[in-house]
Amino acid sequence: MSEAYQHPLMKYIRKGALRQPHCAGCGNGIIAQCMLRAIDELGLDMGKMAFVSGIGCSSWIPSPFFNADVLHTTHGRPLAFATGVKLGNPELRVVVFTGDGDGAAIGGNHLIHASRRNIEILVVLVNNRIYGMTGGQVAPTTPHGMKTTTTPYGNLEHPFDLSKLVEAAGASYVARWTTFHVKQLVSSMKKGLLKEGFAFIEVVTPCPVQYGRYTGVRDPVESLLMLKKLSIPLSKVKSMSEEELEGRIVIGEFVDRNVVGFTKAYRRLLAEVRA
Repeated sequence: MSEAYQHPLMKYIRKGALRQPHCAGCGNGIIAQCMLRAIDELGLDMGKMAFVSGIGCSSWIPSPFFNADVLHTTHGRPLAFATGVKLGNPELRVVVFTGDGDGAAIGGNHLIHASRRNIEILVVLVNNRIYGMTGGQVAPTTPHGMKTTTTPYGNLEHPFDLSKLVEAAGASYVARWTTFHVKQLVSSMKKGLLKEGFAFIEVVTPCPVQYGRYTGVRDPVESLLMLKKLSIPLSKVKSMSEEELEGRIVIGEFVDRNVVGFTKAYRRLLAEVRA
């Protein structure tokens, strides 16, 4: 009798962690597999990595499933904790999983300043454009005019363009993809893991349960195909008007530059002071 099939990425999953607590159609599973595939293809040692998350749907991607050091922190504070981890042990490769609420609302200032410092951390911000775990409230990335639990007559606020925000703040690597674009996402994650500076990858993902109940698109496959339909490559943006770009998801790599990271600069300063 042949042995039971073992998924090649199961070696990165903690024993006993058989499933992730996400809803049907959520992109968390896709994002988790993309990250583990990137780690596997690079041949990285999970024993020399630390994963940090806050509070929200996406924060359950590494915790408690990844067989590595995982720090599950308070709402909006994963980047503050991750900064401490990186400065405390610069040899660790630090990865933050956060959401559009955790990372851009209560955690917005931490995101801006981590980008400004250009600290050597990879942030994967999962953007489902709504507060998915707590009832479907409006988020900083919710489209203008959309009805949610807390905006029953339509959202009056305009959404953050998080990738542009992080780019302007000074990050070394910035990219945006959707959970439909898995090959591009794995490639970006590999770049982000190796980047000597602040790396930020925004992943737009479906939320058929909360986002879907207000848009009417609740089927998981239809939700994923909708992201494909709305996506537009960065290379085509210059030839499009603002009206044509309304409601579209611009995908691609926005920034890829080499600037000395904060931790490296900090260690140089310490050496000079102690000399």
